[in-house]
Amino acid sequence: MILVIAGATGSGKSELAIALAKRIGGEVINADAFQLYQELSIATAKPSKAMRESAPHHLFDFVPLTEDYDVYQYQKALRTCIEEVLSRGKTPILAGGTGLYIRAGLFDYEFEEWPEVDMSDLDALDDQALFHELEKVDPEEAKKLHPNNRPRVRRALEIFRAKGITKTEYLSKQEHKPIYPVRFFGLKPERDELYAKVEKRVDKMFEEGLVEEDKRLIEKYGRSCRAFQAIGVKELFPYFDGEKSLEECKEEIKKNTRHYVKRQDTFFAHQFEIEWVDGLEDILKRLGR
Repeated sequence: MILVIAGATGSGKSELAIALAKRIGGEVINADAFQLYQELSIATAKPSKAMRESAPHHLFDFVPLTEDYDVYQYQKALRTCIEEVLSRGKTPILAGGTGLYIRAGLFDYEFEEWPEVDMSDLDALDDQALFHELEKVDPEEAKKLHPNNRPRVRRALEIFRAKGITKTEYLSKQEHKPIYPVRFFGLKPERDELYAKVEKRVDKMFEEGLVEEDKRLIEKYGRSCRAFQAIGVKELFPYFDGEKSLEECKEEIKKNTRHYVKRQDTFFAHQFEIEWVDGLEDILKRLGR
């Protein structure tokens, strides 16, 4: 049996997954698209080294920042990791907020080879203009994405050009089911409580050196890394360019995180059969432990 700890950013997934792993002999597997990347730690709220040493952890901190790691690569890595954990007689516990990665890894998705299409005419468009192109051809998919999520916006447009149908139409023709026995547990604090946690979390990120980490990595790698689409990085570009104050950028991070929380809640509620729980003891009771 595979267990998934789902929930929005700041809901306490990492801590719960570790506590559960200790109680049932489980191993934690990352299901966050940005915590895969090396070096980018503060913006992604990666579990600390001490947390990761307190229980076995996998698929954290292993992708170079210069690599464009995608959901297909994650699917393969996750399935390999799951088989290894199961072979040791342990319980895989996925923890993370990237619902698309969880779904692609645990459900019977088959990624096709796409015909190569010319996307060069879109390269000069800024994020808002690119998003507007998606709104014109696939408004339903556009509703699911943030305008600044350039990789996924561009991918949806690429599907439209390659397949001749929208991503919404393409996915509607598929019926996906889990390929493993799996149970989904979700943490869902009251929205006001979660927003308060988000505010404190962002403040703590700045105290821990978010600006210094982002500045160092941008100077080292430039601004084009896919990982720099993470909330907490791109919002600081205007500050580094002298266009906005640090406080303005901090408020932008908080706002974008709140919006992301809403999208996560919607995705988890509609895509998985979630058992909403209060915490560790609630999960153990449901598992009969």
